[in-house]
Amino acid sequence: MRRLLTPALLSTLFLMGAAFHATPAAAQKVVRGETPYATRDDAMRFADDVAARRHLDRAWVRATIGNARLLPNVPRLMLPAPRGTAKNWRVYRGRFIDAARIGAGVRFWKANAATLARAETEFGVPAEIIVGIVGVETIYGRNMGNFRVIDALATLSFDFPQGHPRAAERQAFFRGELESFLSTEARTAEDPMVPVGSYAGAMGMPQFMPSSIAKYAVDYDGDGRIDLVNNTVDVIGSVANYFKAFGWTPGMPSIYPVGFDDARLKKDVLLAPDILPSFSADAFVAGGAVLEGEAQRHKGLLALIELQNGADAPSYVAGTQNFYVITRYNWSSYYAMSVLELGREVRAAMEH
Repeated sequence: MRRLLTPALLSTLFLMGAAFHATPAAAQKVVRGETPYATRDDAMRFADDVAARRHLDRAWVRATIGNARLLPNVPRLMLPAPRGTAKNWRVYRGRFIDAARIGAGVRFWKANAATLARAETEFGVPAEIIVGIVGVETIYGRNMGNFRVIDALATLSFDFPQGHPRAAERQAFFRGELESFLSTEARTAEDPMVPVGSYAGAMGMPQFMPSSIAKYAVDYDGDGRIDLVNNTVDVIGSVANYFKAFGWTPGMPSIYPVGFDDARLKKDVLLAPDILPSFSADAFVAGGAVLEGEAQRHKGLLALIELQNGADAPSYVAGTQNFYVITRYNWSSYYAMSVLELGREVRAAMEH
């Protein structure tokens, strides 16, 4: 038997189900997997475990996972670039900062100006950060993915590439996301074969994973539903809520320019914590970094962010706690810089 639900929980689960199942604005061909997982012992053991721990109907969970299908090309997409592959910030930036995406961002901002202003007031997250996220993730809803979510999550739960340097950790993450997806689907009585998203199982304009929808998605227009596919008000409120939950500090810059005093530079020391802010402004300067103006008076911790440019010299910025918060959306400094720069470019275009 499925667990009895309180009215409050029923309401919450209905809202989450709406987020999963909102009808896309434009139909697209759905990518479905090939080999079903019904004959896989590991998948069925996982189904039994989830059913027991989540108090779900065992037959339903087994049937749902059993009807999921392997996406044969997805595991290789999770592998990092081969060792020795040079990163290139300029190339990475060019994928996300172009005239078409900036123009789409301007239209998105103008169409949602009141909601963006409200979210900035209520959550403290600047409009350009939210605009940058939605633009980098899906070009403002233009590309939200066309993989069946159940197939993507099952594939990465049971066939994650073992050649990945963090295979066990990443596989456990996707099993948790599959469990979250199943838990919501079971309690909303929706068809779990319907939702589509990225090859990693992310959904909607902001590309939220199932657990993020459960934790951070909000009904920002108060219509009784959460729709992250078509409803830009819910999208904006949910992204702002996500950033607030991860510690966004209103008014704090995300990055500062940084230079170096080569005579006392300890770059290895400054780079050792990677993107985690670990140095006071004084300690940063003591390590050979050169800060100017507002950066010299920064009260929080800083990280030295290195952006490689292929065979050319790297670029550097000083990242604050807010820069680190952006990387909680996608754990990449290159991603975070793209969000910042797209938002900045859209704002500049808005002001012309």
